[in-house]
Amino acid sequence: MSCRVSHTTFDCLDAYALSAWWKGVLGYIEDEGDRNEPGDEECMIVSPSNGHRLLFIEVPEGKVGKNRAHLDLVPTDRRRDAEVDRLIALGATTLADHRHPDGTGWVTLGDPEGNEFCVVRSDEERAAAG
Repeated sequence: MSCRVSHTTFDCLDAYALSAWWKGVLGYIEDEGDRNEPGDEECMIVSPSNGHRLLFIEVPEGKVGKNRAHLDLVPTDRRRDAEVDRLIALGATTLADHRHPDGTGWVTLGDPEGNEFCVVRSDEERAAAG
């Protein structure tokens, strides 16, 4: 027997605001049968391409310490550095920069509530590097 992942869950202070922010980052949409509204304590967003779901659940305590699990994002229509710039403009913060002069590496960012995530090189960048 085995299992499958139903969704990835983020504990947060404001489920609606954080789900809306991640929709802008990932291009996810709301479940038509369960629309998110301000004040909702649980908000789900869904990838229109593959059905992956992110669930944001409000908890009373703020984030403390480093996440033990995080998302690694691969830009689909731009280079890594341009995507990092876009995400910072949306409100992400730079937590660590692991880029190397040869173009390899990644950048660790924080979402508006401080949840870490990484941005790696695009498939195009990796293919061009050989």
